This record gives sequence, structure tokens and C-alpha cells, in this order.
Amino acid sequence: MKITRICLLEGNKKEEIDNLYELMRTWCSALRFSFNRLLEGENSGDVIKIVQEKFHLNKRYAEDAVLKAQAIITSQIKLLPIRIEGVQAKIQKTVRKVEDYKTGKKRPKKVSLEICLAGLQARLDKLQEKESILLKHQELGTIPTVIFGGKKNFYDRLENKISSKEWKELRSNTLYSRGDKSKKGNLNTRMVWDERENQFYLEVANPLLKKEGERNSPRLRFKVHIPDKYFEEIVEIIMPNIVEKTQEGKIVEEFQVYSIEIKRKGEKFYVHITYDILTYGSELKWTEKITSDLVAGIDVNMDKIAVTILTKQGRFFESRTFYCHEMEYVKANRRNNVAGETAKEVIAYVLQWNVGAFVLEDLKFNQDHDTNKRFNRLVHSFAKNKMQKALITRGLKFGFKIKKVKPAYTSVIGRFKYSKMYGLSVHEAASFVIGRRGLDMEEKIPKELINQLRSIVKPMLIQILGSMEESEKKSTNGKQRRKYFAMMLRNIDEFKDNHSWKLWNVIHKTLLVKNQELQLKEV
Repeated sequence: MKITRICLLEGNKKEEIDNLYELMRTWCSALRFSFNRLLEGENSGDVIKIVQEKFHLNKRYAEDAVLKAQAIITSQIKLLPIRIEGVQAKIQKTVRKVEDYKTGKKRPKKVSLEICLAGLQARLDKLQEKESILLKHQELGTIPTVIFGGKKNFYDRLENKISSKEWKELRSNTLYSRGDKSKKGNLNTRMVWDERENQFYLEVANPLLKKEGERNSPRLRFKVHIPDKYFEEIVEIIMPNIVEKTQEGKIVEEFQVYSIEIKRKGEKFYVHITYDILTYGSELKWTEKITSDLVAGIDVNMDKIAVTILTKQGRFFESRTFYCHEMEYVKANRRNNVAGETAKEVIAYVLQWNVGAFVLEDLKFNQDHDTNKRFNRLVHSFAKNKMQKALITRGLKFGFKIKKVKPAYTSVIGRFKYSKMYGLSVHEAASFVIGRRGLDMEEKIPKELINQLRSIVKPMLIQILGSMEESEKKSTNGKQRRKYFAMMLRNIDEFKDNHSWKLWNVIHKTLLVKNQELQLKEV
């Protein structure tokens, strides 16, 4: 499993810093050149030769630039269907909003109805234009425009919010070098240990400074600050292992592969070291069974992680919630730290109970963003994915079996079935359901809920259908509502013939729990 650790280049001579920046600028230019030539259909081998000659880089740097460009193109091709799906979801949501305001179902709070509708129509036109552009790319087999340096920064430059120098720096802030086992772990950017100073240094090959007749490129040398918590781990990766001694007495050393990416942010240079770590755990397929005596179900949320320990028979054992409210508002670097520290607490807690496996939700988010910025931030998948990746990485390292299950209705089942039974919060109850689902246990619907559906929910749905006005029935939104209510009524009547999730959906849409009592929800 690959992992990336971030270190910091410490202050050095201005001359060497300037040389490093010039090398980064040249390499980024080579990356953009390679990207454009590959889009034009040129062969990657030919592009490598052109880059090497045009930008005076060694073959290794040229290959890295072309490989990075190929990776960008591949990712854009894979992202295109997801982007189309996201835009189409936003269009549907905006259309529903327009109809709700027009029919009087919703009323604007801050502006007049005319201004609100005009704004929504402008948003709809913009989304439809974006959809047509993306669909055209899909049809032609091309990719949307890629802006090196960032789209926001590009428009800031157009509006003169940032200077030409700042914009160029944003486009010239990276240097990448892939690892190679036969080249002491990495050829162009190599971590070395100085025994006299007891200090790690980063040596960066700079072909731009190579003079005629010289075979090897001069190397820039920078001190590297490695965080204490990663120090031993990085030492294990960088320092060679002695394999054997030859008959002549020479020591044969073996190096591990590590890739390095130097990134500049303002006046600071960060070193991203990527390498493989040894893992003792494994991820189970959904068909594989969990065999350990104790299992942990984990419910990951934006601001908290709920963990429930249960036996392999699916019985409740222990539950706890770990809070991480900072994830809601801190910046990306701090989020990484919060996610890692929270994952460390969770794994330490699970290890206390000698748990052999844990179960997570298989999260696949649709981009269903609204016009509310705060809502968009809370529902965005980025933070949850960070938390899950941190848990999986640490779990594999410590030998856990990890299984992902479908997340459908875990919170609903936990709220209505187990929350009152065990005195759990909604999220702890959801984590209990996740753990049981990982053990392949079916969640039957309690008789109390079925009776509520038949005696209270069903008459309410029939009453709503009967009370709908003729004008509402003829509108597009009204037709959709009638179909939806009819579907819920069918699911109540035919629940024995269908999957239980259909009935859990009806429960989710029509009932709520307040003060441990079931109540009707407004639909």
C-alpha cells in the first residue's frame, strides 16, 4: 500500500533556492508542453525526446513530465461521466426549485419572487450550457480544458486580482521524480543521511547547471525537516538494507523505491515522499465472511466517528463516539492532521477490545450541491473520504480485516430499531447496523413499525392523494408526487414480496422518532 508523508525543506542559500525554482519552472513548462503534444496525438516516446532536447532536462525528468501529463489526461477521461452526472443532478434540483416557487410550495425569504426566479433561471441556463459542453466532449472523445495553476487563480489573473508574477509562480510550483530500485531508491531527487551532522539532506539533480563534457548533473543540496512521528518510518524506507557480502568483501545493498514531489507554497518548499509500506491486514470482498470473534462497525460522519463493538453473532457489546468538529471548517492541511489523529484514537480503542475486523460504509457520493455554501461544505464527500482513508490505512497497518458494505438505510434502521433498545445515539446505532451488515445479517422490520404503517401512514397517504387539487394533479411536480405516494402505498401492501429496504424507505419518508415515540412526518 502506498502512503505519502510531507516534510519541509529548511532554509538554504538564496542561490540554491533560485536554482531550484528555475528547475521547477522548467519542469512545469515541460509538463504543460507534454500535455498539449499528447492531446494532439503525438507518441509519448517522441514527446520524451523532444522535451529532453527542448528544455535541456535529463531523460528521467523528461519521462516523468510525460508520465504526469498522461496521468492528468487519464484522470480527466475518468472524471468526465462523473462531472456530467453531477451537473445533471444540479439541473434537476434547480428545475424542482423553480416549480416549487412558481406553484407557491416555497416562498423566498430575502428577495422578491421575481428576483428569486430570475436568479434560478440564470443558474439553470448556466448549468444547461455546461452540460452541453461536457456532453459534446464525451461524444467527441475529448476532455474539458485543463488550467495549470488553477481555474480560480486564472480568473483572478484576468480580473487583475493577482499579478503576472504570482500567476507564473502558481504554474511553476512542482517538481516530480519517480523512484527506481536500481538507482538507490530515486535517481533525480534522493534523500541522503549525513553522519557528521546527523541530518537528512535532499539532493536534487539539476541538469540546467550541467556544463559541456560533464556526464552527471550537479546536485543541489537542502536540509530536510522530517516530523518526529514519521522519522523512524522514513528512515526504514531511505536507509539501505545489507543483502550480502561478495567474495571480495564488498557489501551489497538493497534500496526501497520512493517517489518525491517538491511543491512550493509561498516561500516554503514541501517534500512529498511516496512509498510502499508493509501491511498485515487486508480488505475483504463483499462475498467474504468475517471470522473474528469481535467486530467493530464504524459510522463516519463529517464531525464525528461512531464505533460499536459487537460479537460475531451480531450482539451489542460496547459503543463510543469520537468527535472531530474541526473537520467542518479547517483548511486541507489541518484536515489531514485531524483525520490522522482521530483515526489513531479509533484504532487504539478497537485494539483494546482485541477486535479482528471492522466494517465501514462503501461511500459513493453524487455531487448534489445546492446554492447554500455552508450546506455544500457539510455534504461534500472530501472530509468523509479523508476520514475513511485514514482509518483504512491505519487498520491495514495493524492487521485488521476491513470490509465495506452498502450504506443504504443504516441510520434509519439504527434510529427506529436499535436506538431505544440499547440507549444509543443515532450514529452509534447506525454503526451497530453497519457491523451487523458486515456479518451478513438481515434487518427485519419490527411488528410495531409495520402496525404503524398500516394503521397511521397508509390512511395519511390516501388522504393526501384524495385532497390534492386538480390543478396540482396536472402539474409536473404534482404528477411526480402522486406517483411517489402510490409507490409508497404499494410498498406497504406488498412488503412481504419485496426487499426490506423498500419498506425502510417508506418509514424514513413518513415517520420520525421524537422523545422515543413514533410520530408522523410531514410529506
